[in-house]
Amino acid sequence: MDSHLHISEDGSHTVFSQKYHEHYHSVQGALDESVHIFIISGLYYLYRKGIKTINIFEMGFGTGLNALLSLLESEKYQIKINYYSIESDPVDISIVDKLNYNSVLNLNQTHAQQFRLLHELPWNQSYDITENFSFKKIHGTIEEHTMETEVDLIYYDAFSPTTQMHLWEEPVHKSLYQNLKPGGMLVTYCTKGTFKRMLQNLGYKIEKLKGPGRKREILRAFK
Repeated sequence: MDSHLHISEDGSHTVFSQKYHEHYHSVQGALDESVHIFIISGLYYLYRKGIKTINIFEMGFGTGLNALLSLLESEKYQIKINYYSIESDPVDISIVDKLNYNSVLNLNQTHAQQFRLLHELPWNQSYDITENFSFKKIHGTIEEHTMETEVDLIYYDAFSPTTQMHLWEEPVHKSLYQNLKPGGMLVTYCTKGTFKRMLQNLGYKIEKLKGPGRKREILRAFK
């Protein structure tokens, strides 16, 4: 087994970053975490409110799992998703090819090819993966990135404040907040007190939700 890859408790792979000394997804359940926080608490929430065209910005493309799940949901529910994601340290394609998401999610051949395509496509260009899912990944840091459009939903999936504290502080989030549509929201696994207070100071309304597995809480923040 590749030293970067670990089987999380729900049977799906997470990847260990040698650079940041953290896993990209929860060791308690990589798939469970992504579905619970980003799909159920984020995408489904907007869909149930009747929003059928959703602009998503993801902080941390990582393994591509959140993008893959969003693509699958766009097809299942006929949601038009414009998805763009930023990543400073891409996961090597040799590791991507060993991820077990195809088998865990029981992907058909088309979806498996689409997952690899998310990683293979050139950076900094927009592509229509399907008629309902447009995709762009940006190679760079969020501190230097200028948001291109207003978004409805932010998947904030950076490494933890312990590892990258600056990604959880006001300068980054002020820019994100300014480019979030009124009524839009941010979802993340982090419920650290200083982070919540900073979001509230920016103008967010904070909602704490039950977390996946043994994680007690997650965060949803509305503009």
